[in-house]
Amino acid sequence: MSALPHVIIVGPGRAGTALGYALVQTDAVEALTVCGRRPEPPSHPLFTQGLASYVFGLARPSMETAAVLLAVPDHVVPEMAHALAGQGPPPHGCAAFHLSGALATDVMAPLHARGYEVGSFHPLQAIAHPVTSAERLPGSYVAVTGTPGAVAVARRMAAAMGSPVLTVPEARRPSYHAAAVMASNFLPPLLDVACRLLEQASVPADDALPALLTLVRGTLANIEEVGLDSAVTGPVARGDAETVALHLRALDPGDRRLYALLAQHLVRLAGSRLDEDVRTEILELLENA
Repeated sequence: MSALPHVIIVGPGRAGTALGYALVQTDAVEALTVCGRRPEPPSHPLFTQGLASYVFGLARPSMETAAVLLAVPDHVVPEMAHALAGQGPPPHGCAAFHLSGALATDVMAPLHARGYEVGSFHPLQAIAHPVTSAERLPGSYVAVTGTPGAVAVARRMAAAMGSPVLTVPEARRPSYHAAAVMASNFLPPLLDVACRLLEQASVPADDALPALLTLVRGTLANIEEVGLDSAVTGPVARGDAETVALHLRALDPGDRRLYALLAQHLVRLAGSRLDEDVRTEILELLENA
């Protein structure tokens, strides 16, 4: 798959610079331009190593530009779409994307009216750092929505990064993004609760998270090896109602509700491994928690 001749990224934040760095490192682009609202670029290898050019303001796409990525907060996407559309018609075949997981492509309507192919290019990866997160983007799935021309450009970028593509229908994007949020964003608060419970059990605060991360990594390895259903372990999976009841009595009301809600899903995942009477007993405990 040949590299895109030129890509513009609007927004030098974490998402924009991480994705730009990943595109450069995988030779997905021949030339990269990053646009920002500050006169000077951020301190990032893209600029300190001369891997990308930086433009203060909004660069007009050149004839070689194959894609423009709007790596800005969701509420800013319409503004940037209008601004880019105001610069005139695009180069032939140029596609414009936002990186939002939740937004539809109708926010790109001004660009579509100008002649751009429009879509969404959303890497299914947690981008917490503009440099280290770039290392995890190649190979990560990418959710794509858009016009046929935009989807073709998106697939070309994803293929260059070794990233499989998820084609998400426009109307299903909220469900897709909710799934991503639940799998990624909900893990830190869940671990925060678990850390607090360990500290209540007299585990030193400095040891709580490292201890739990070892457990989490083992669970993820099990899921990858044997699948979600078979990776379920613990008192719910083995039908130990007494231990479940013990946990519920030990937790404060807020933690008890969270435990009960998640445990109800565990009962479903445990499936036929649970005797029907035991299943009923555990569900009654959880529903009355």
